[in-house]
Amino acid sequence: MKAIRTAWIVAFVAVLGLASCAPVYRNHGFIPASEDLSQLVVGQTTVDELQGLIGRPSAQGLLTGSGWYYVGSRWRHYGALEPREISREVVAVSFAPSGVVTNVERFGLERGRVVVLSRRVTEGSVTEISLIGQLLGNLGNFQAGDFID
Repeated sequence: MKAIRTAWIVAFVAVLGLASCAPVYRNHGFIPASEDLSQLVVGQTTVDELQGLIGRPSAQGLLTGSGWYYVGSRWRHYGALEPREISREVVAVSFAPSGVVTNVERFGLERGRVVVLSRRVTEGSVTEISLIGQLLGNLGNFQAGDFID
């Protein structure tokens, strides 16, 4: 009888121990729903309209205010182990100097690498410089002091 009671206590403690180690998931940040993002019209929606459609972001372009960034992540807390980020998503909305949306991009984090999930971009203008144009444009901008410590 005492052995059965001890077995029940051990089983109860084991179940309680396993239940306390169940993972806990926590979401941080805000990502607008795909339905809300589909309301944005690249080349037509303005910054003022954007705030009413999907809300203000948690981060903005630091230098010129040229973009809004919505960042959301999901973390898994498991017992005494260090929390681990299991997913991250970033929505980047870029603006022209006139305040019109020029680009909406959605990025994810897959195996530690940034992955483009979706992208809506306006047509490029003629004034954009290609990679080769940028390289050739920098040929004369080097000095000997740049290569010597």
